[in-house]
Amino acid sequence: NFPFDMRALVLCCLLLISHCARAQSWQEALGKMPLREPVSELNRSNCVRVMLQAFEPGPQLKALIFMPGATDEFYFFRRATAHLGSMNRTLLHAISALTNQTSIRATFRSPFLLLHTAEDPIEPAYTIEHSPAFEKLQKRPFPKRFLWNDRDWDYIHPFLTFHTNMRVLPGKFSTQTTHFFRHSMAGGNLTAFQALEAISLANKTRFVVGKRRILFEGDERVHSKPSVPSDWWALPAVR
Repeated sequence: NFPFDMRALVLCCLLLISHCARAQSWQEALGKMPLREPVSELNRSNCVRVMLQAFEPGPQLKALIFMPGATDEFYFFRRATAHLGSMNRTLLHAISALTNQTSIRATFRSPFLLLHTAEDPIEPAYTIEHSPAFEKLQKRPFPKRFLWNDRDWDYIHPFLTFHTNMRVLPGKFSTQTTHFFRHSMAGGNLTAFQALEAISLANKTRFVVGKRRILFEGDERVHSKPSVPSDWWALPAVR
């Protein structure tokens, strides 16, 4: 039999090994997701589409989200380009290429993998005004699979209204959503509340859960200002 101190040490080692295994599980999952298009370079015309199409939600990693800073690198600044090797083109290799060759970063915030830049706050911002509504949203399922590539609020709004069974504000065609970023994300098996978190991270908003409604509004948080090229005024800003 081990003495007490030795048993405690062994237990700590086992817990540490278990923790490390869990931390790497999302990387292992991405390594099993092949890119469905034979691309040798990731750029503004293919990157978001190719990566979202390759993503398959699992028990630990349920959504892949391009945050506003990341999509700006492609569509606004037009400076994100990453070259892929010729072998084993998986989603893991694509993410590794992006994080090594561009200013885009990858952060696992369970159950999401966030692709972002230094300017993006990676913690969702929300307020719970009615606890029973919050508890229902935590138990209510969202669609098993969704893929949104550069979709606007008017496209997302009906999904939220139906799958939360609550009034969602602002409504469709509202001028208040002018500054909401477009949604580029893929996932599945989320709860309704996890979906709210994911959407708020994708469109740079914060939300308030009330008794019968969910209110989205702009998120003014900025971690750091993006580095802007000197000729930014000459770059097309169309998406």
